[in-house]
Amino acid sequence: VQLQASGGGLVQAGGSLRLPCVVSGTIFRFRNMGWYRQAPGKQRELVAAITSGGSTNYADSVKGRFTIFRDNGDNTVYLRMSSLNPEDTAVYYCNTHPLLSSWSDYWGQGTQVTVSS
Repeated sequence: VQLQASGGGLVQAGGSLRLPCVVSGTIFRFRNMGWYRQAPGKQRELVAAITSGGSTNYADSVKGRFTIFRDNGDNTVYLRMSSLNPEDTAVYYCNTHPLLSSWSDYWGQGTQVTVSS
């Protein structure tokens, strides 16, 4: 299994980014997926999740600003982020949600998002 998140960068407060995460080595369309983030000195947290059927849920801190969606044809899960603020600065990762124990080591490098004020 490989999880390749990308699309991060430096953005000003109020800006937007779209993060793709390509998933390989599994039958992607059957997987419930999530986007997670880890800020410096903090634990990794779930920000958004999407089931194999397309149902979504979000952390309260990102509701109304972030959208998770998936393209099963491209084995990719996306996170569209808008109205970014400095508190969104973190390394963003995708993985299964709930996190499968067998996938707990498959975080990959993640993608850095830095929001300047």
